[in-house]
Amino acid sequence: MARVALFDLDGTLVDRQTALSDALTCLCRSRALPSDAERWLRAALVDRASASDFARLREVFGLDVSATDLWHEYVDLMAAAVTCRPTVIEGLARLRAAAWTIGVVTNGASDIQRAKLTGTGLAALVDGVAVSGDLEIRKPDRRLFELAASRCGVSLADGGWMVGDNPSGDIGGGYQAGLRTIWLRGRPWPDGLPAAHHVVNDVTDAITILLAETE
Repeated sequence: MARVALFDLDGTLVDRQTALSDALTCLCRSRALPSDAERWLRAALVDRASASDFARLREVFGLDVSATDLWHEYVDLMAAAVTCRPTVIEGLARLRAAAWTIGVVTNGASDIQRAKLTGTGLAALVDGVAVSGDLEIRKPDRRLFELAASRCGVSLADGGWMVGDNPSGDIGGGYQAGLRTIWLRGRPWPDGLPAAHHVVNDVTDAITILLAETE
């Protein structure tokens, strides 16, 4: 099997939820948003964020600031707030040293996901990135996995691995793409979904499994 590993981003390589809370706190303070607007924004962005969310925020609460300015400030704040643990960075560096090809396949808006990759230093460790906003398709759509593989300079036909925390999007999508899968447990597992090849508590455990495949 080819030494190709595709990783999810949010909840797998980076801690989105903590960054989201910090970024929204800063945004709401800098723009002096009312408490009901902050509550609306936190609920709307709990799973994902896009520029359209801020257009709706502006409309619902009659804000003077432009939606574009709000979105750009949010992207900058998220890029500054998101973190990737040093042990994860080190693990990916070890994979690269062991001749693994590393890709990221993630749902989300293209600009914010790439800002996270750059801000955490992950961009320098991956060979290719596919974001759902690139093609307006989302995991588990096989085409997003194919795009990630293509941007890594490899083919899904050669096999590989998918690592992520979302049962349907990451594990179900990886399975449909012909990849072996490693699930970071946490979310409920849907009925009828094929089991992952491995189940771990942390992405560093997944990297350890991949490195063992190299030996």
